[in-house]
Amino acid sequence: MDDTNLKLKELIARGSATAKGGFKNEQDVVDKFNAWKSDEDAQKWLDVMGYQMKDIENVKAVKITGNFKTDVQVEITIFFKKGTGIENISIKLVSNNSGFNQIDKRWIDKYVELWGIPERIGKQLKYFTGELTPPKPSPEDSRRIFLDELTSKEQAEIIDFFEKNKILIVADLFKGRDSFPASWLLLYQKNISVWTLLPMAMVMNFYGNGPVRITRDGSLKIGRIGMQRKGGDNGRPSAAMLQFKIDPCEIVKIPTKEKNHD
Repeated sequence: MDDTNLKLKELIARGSATAKGGFKNEQDVVDKFNAWKSDEDAQKWLDVMGYQMKDIENVKAVKITGNFKTDVQVEITIFFKKGTGIENISIKLVSNNSGFNQIDKRWIDKYVELWGIPERIGKQLKYFTGELTPPKPSPEDSRRIFLDELTSKEQAEIIDFFEKNKILIVADLFKGRDSFPASWLLLYQKNISVWTLLPMAMVMNFYGNGPVRITRDGSLKIGRIGMQRKGGDNGRPSAAMLQFKIDPCEIVKIPTKEKNHD
């Protein structure tokens, strides 16, 4: 196991525990933080975040509503008003130890604006999702094309763009750049009642680590992040949106070596 994975394993060991009584949703996390004087989970979360109980005067948590990466914001007041810490938490509640979870979805024009995607690449992505009907649809799907059906030059341009802009893209997918950028990920595995709290910078590094590549099924991978057509929605136009997905539990499995995650 390399030094990066060893450090991550140590962080996970420190930042994981069996939930006391469990929790079902974001409001339960808010309630736990607001009961910090008696709630063992909240006390452990504060410790992972670097706060010492003896220094804390008050903790106030609120649920953030709207289209933000942060689900819960926590304000920690230190005794004698020496300072106030603000911690923004993104929460992932999962029922299984593996399976994909959407981290972002938008119309392609929104990504074009956000990341400065060149017009020709934006058009190819719209063919990929079926937002635009391609001149020559895939024989497998009359609504769209797959990325591996593009020319070698077009595939290379897409890979090059996402590789050159990977740091920005990964940050936007996980943290966001709005008023509430997420600084922590709280993963709760319901089936085993275990939570893991990790700094978002470490999460971004883990999922963004690895090359940008077109997969065997004609989609795109950015490290461990999958990019694909949203699909579903009973055939409504929103099925042609672009979405990004991860396996939230992959980070707690700590592979001993890199694998080709196609």
